[in-house]
Amino acid sequence: MISIYCDEDVDILVKPLLEAKGFKVLTTLDEKMLGASDIQQMNHAAEKEHAFLTHNRLDFERLCADYINDGKNHYGVIIATRRNVYDLARRIARVLSGYTKETIKNQLLYI
Repeated sequence: MISIYCDEDVDILVKPLLEAKGFKVLTTLDEKMLGASDIQQMNHAAEKEHAFLTHNRLDFERLCADYINDGKNHYGVIIATRRNVYDLARRIARVLSGYTKETIKNQLLYI
């Protein structure tokens, strides 16, 4: 199962909803990373081998490209539009059910 690291702009209610669906989920609050830069957040998620969940499309599209250009790997970046937290968790679980930790590696997904 894919592990997920939630950016600080993602509603914290996503965590228990995804955990109820069997995902391991960490938040910036859990990891004491509140206020860290986007690159620090991305590096932290990659070090933990977690997919990164964010609403911040522009910055993380660029960071994904930078990672690939630098020959670095990440464990997926999921860019989600803002919506009802229950709908968001349901969509994430449905989309991620088609991936493994290896197949999501270096993928950029839009939900």
